[in-house]
Amino acid sequence: MSADNAVDADRSAGAPRRGLRRIDLLRLGRAALLGPSGRDRVPDAIEHLTKVHRARHPEAGPEAIETLRRAYVLAESSHRGQMRKSGEPYITHPLAVTLILAELGAETTTLTASLLHDTVEDTEVTLDQVREEFGQEVSYLVDGVTKLEKVDYGAAAEPETFRKMLVATGNDVRVMSIKLADRLHNMRTLGVMRPEKQVRIAKVTRDVLIPLAERLGVQALKTELEDLVFAILHPEEHARTRAMIAANAAGPDLLAAVAEDLRKVLREADIAAEVAIRPRHAVSVHRVLLKRGGAELGSCDFGRLLVVVAEDADCYAVLGELHTCFTPVIAEFKDFIAAPKFNLYQSLHTAVADERGRIAEVLVRTRRMHRVAEAGVIALGDPHAVEETPQAAEAELGATAAETWGRVDPTQPGWLARLLEWQRDAPDPDTFWSALRDDLAQDREITVFATESGESIGTMRLAAGASCVDAAYAVHGEAGHQCVGARVNGRLAPLGTRLRDGDTLQLLMDDSATSGPDADWLEHAITPAARIAITRWLTQNPATAGEDKPASAPAVRPAHAAGQARAAEPVAVTDLPHATVRLARCCTPVPPDGVTGFVIRGGTVAVHRVECPSTARMVTAGRAPVPVRWRDDSPANGFRATVLAEALSRPRLLADLTEAIAAQGVGIVSAAVEPPQEHRVRHTYTVELPDPQALAVLMRAMRSVPGVYDVYRARLAVTAAQP
Repeated sequence: MSADNAVDADRSAGAPRRGLRRIDLLRLGRAALLGPSGRDRVPDAIEHLTKVHRARHPEAGPEAIETLRRAYVLAESSHRGQMRKSGEPYITHPLAVTLILAELGAETTTLTASLLHDTVEDTEVTLDQVREEFGQEVSYLVDGVTKLEKVDYGAAAEPETFRKMLVATGNDVRVMSIKLADRLHNMRTLGVMRPEKQVRIAKVTRDVLIPLAERLGVQALKTELEDLVFAILHPEEHARTRAMIAANAAGPDLLAAVAEDLRKVLREADIAAEVAIRPRHAVSVHRVLLKRGGAELGSCDFGRLLVVVAEDADCYAVLGELHTCFTPVIAEFKDFIAAPKFNLYQSLHTAVADERGRIAEVLVRTRRMHRVAEAGVIALGDPHAVEETPQAAEAELGATAAETWGRVDPTQPGWLARLLEWQRDAPDPDTFWSALRDDLAQDREITVFATESGESIGTMRLAAGASCVDAAYAVHGEAGHQCVGARVNGRLAPLGTRLRDGDTLQLLMDDSATSGPDADWLEHAITPAARIAITRWLTQNPATAGEDKPASAPAVRPAHAAGQARAAEPVAVTDLPHATVRLARCCTPVPPDGVTGFVIRGGTVAVHRVECPSTARMVTAGRAPVPVRWRDDSPANGFRATVLAEALSRPRLLADLTEAIAAQGVGIVSAAVEPPQEHRVRHTYTVELPDPQALAVLMRAMRSVPGVYDVYRARLAVTAAQP
């Protein structure tokens, strides 16, 4: 029997019911012990369950009820003799889990699998038996939520069990629906566990199950799980928050007065609507308190008004009346109908102040939106039925939401597809477990419009806070290594740029074999897909990783065989007697550059190119130029020049440029890499040329390196012409 399931039936104190009715577990336990009341009769223990199911699904006929009866009989008989630590028959657990799902509107197949969800794990029942009795779908769901044995997997059992469940959820989201309801009941009954085990289970619930409930839109489960975790991990804050809620409940209900005023406004506008007060649960109140910086909360802060109407158009009609008859708080308005959240959620959010200055938050939605807001994917029913009848799915979900999700089956969201993609590249359980928590901590998505050659090529959903690096791996997978730049909204941007909702993005790719990520890319990447791919590449290529980063090597000085001779400087002459001539390093002139000279300390004449800014500065300062000229018998080797290359920053750029220089038979005296500015980087090379004419050939070769968009001599304009 699973340790997580063998827990006390006492619910943690203070957790709200959130509309999910509690059942008398002791009564069900007695009914379970008595067994079924007859082959064709619904057992007393599931009579309430079948009534709830029929209420949510009037089309559920005798065949559906008979299936539930048979599932209960198998579950009760196989679990018979097993007891929970509270002393209740074990069957009360799958019954409670199934009732949670029934009240959220789960269909018959889900409820059948829920009744049987622990049989394969904890009894002698096999998957083959389940398949023979109830079919492949039920068998698949039961298998999906069955834990892996610690005997076989050791410490990896928990992460690998979640991996197994997520992979199964990728094919049928109902697997995770059952798991969430299972965890909710176990959290409700966690009181008998040792404190340290309560904390461990609560942390996993916080880090994994609650984010999954949020992403699947199952708010009814998410909010109760949040409060149960809050009570275990932060008991003092939880107690204070519950005391505040109780104190507010004992005072005058100002929100009720605002609700009545709103009902009157809508009646006069002839808008049919239901107006209800939605009390905030403990965690929600605590968040408001933190948002207000600990300031005292008013009565209206402990709840929100919910307005439920029939049609989408009615939502906007209600909004118009709200903003006309009350004073709107514009900063609080959000339209999640036109732009649904990534978890299917749709509503209008606003806040208004009445004539007495009481501010109330208001949610406006249709009945369909309300059902999906509470139950998320559970309300969408059988995903296989959605695949077969996409028109019905769009009618149920709403055309806007269906289009936003970009797929026929709205129960298979993009975030889940991305999760399933990167988990395949995380064979190590620890890596998977850590990456999963990081992924689920990213609780918002943005839409980015991808372009190529100025034309839109589609949209992509990314986690909020994702960078261009994340986008490269989301679009190209492992080929994301080859990204050398990006344009965001038409402008060159660093790869670390955080994308915003609605941005347009063009990724600049380089398919050369030498391309690869830099270690700093890990600082930019937040998505597991990107981080896993980058880490793997850096591990496999330690010799080349990070070699282009100026932060760790602001002045890199590679030496190549062609330049190691360090030949004497080329010779220029001056008419000043006995003067030593030296070529200025700021502009490194070579024949046939136009040159001039200036006397510096020690009587040496420094030779500068005429275009060198130092020349203009010294003339302006009153320094007299000295005529200089190139010797007619200048040596065949040893000419030095300084060239600058401007490029889009990318890994291995330095290596590729130095290889291009060496390939021309040119030696590098020194090289320096400046810190990137807006993803543009400047490399400066002082080179030794075999002859002056080699400079033009060298600059052309450097310009051919991927990512390089300009090469020019030192101290010349950035857009210098081809020499």
